[in-house]
Amino acid sequence: MLPKFSRLLAVTAMSLMLPSAYAELTINHALGTTTLPEPAVRIVTLYQGATDAAIALGIEPVGAVESWVEKPIYQYLRGELDYTTLVGLETQPNLEAIAALQPDVIIASEVRHAKVYDQLSQIAPTVAHETVFMFDETLELVAEVTGKADAADAWLAQWQADADAFQADIAEQLQDDWPQQVTMLNFRADHARIYFQGFSGQVLADLGFERPADHLKDTWGMKLTSKESIPSMNADVAFVFMEDDDAVQQTYQQWTAHPLWQTLDAVQNDAVYRVDQVAWNMAGGPLAARQMLQDIRSHYGLD
Repeated sequence: MLPKFSRLLAVTAMSLMLPSAYAELTINHALGTTTLPEPAVRIVTLYQGATDAAIALGIEPVGAVESWVEKPIYQYLRGELDYTTLVGLETQPNLEAIAALQPDVIIASEVRHAKVYDQLSQIAPTVAHETVFMFDETLELVAEVTGKADAADAWLAQWQADADAFQADIAEQLQDDWPQQVTMLNFRADHARIYFQGFSGQVLADLGFERPADHLKDTWGMKLTSKESIPSMNADVAFVFMEDDDAVQQTYQQWTAHPLWQTLDAVQNDAVYRVDQVAWNMAGGPLAARQMLQDIRSHYGLD
């Protein structure tokens, strides 16, 4: 019989020759091609939508960036990230903190992390989405690197079913007035904004809303510095988000007190709705998209 140590070496050698239980993963993404030996377990998420998507798939990241507001973690995710280490800001992740976590994969975005991609890739295999707001594609990316494709497919199928149900319900309620044209408005301390694209734009499009013709532009939106621009906000329905800040609230009061505000179709339709800035703009993930759907159903009295 072989000595104990020799038997151990033999077993180890045989195990190295056995095929892996998982096939090697090759992921094509915004910043290149990344190979993983097997689905990742320890993941670090470097933008809000990726953190949201991970939780939607039942994965708690070992590391994640801080939230934009409600710091350090959005309230709707508190309780889901109890063991997650914060690794700096989305715009400036802490590379040393990320390295200390020894992740299997880092999930980044081209728009935020292109300049540090090589450094991130030296820490661990890194994949990136082009943007930070395409919640369905982010969900698929997180699922691809973690071997959760079936769970992502199921989530997206349910999302489509719920979006279809909403469109059926709202069409029955509004009849010839559906589909409606929608505008997303944001007020700041010294100006207002109309958002044409982005996270909320994608969700609203999924739900069947349309945009006014002059909002169909290949840009994020427009900044309004004069109240004379209020007519450009016109749509059947308006969703408004803003910070809970005195200066911002003052801007909102001043703009909505202007005579031109009263000419907007949404105002005349009593269809101007205040919404949560986190769920509607800052979170960017599938769980936030579902919160948007719930909010919209509530605003239309469909619950």
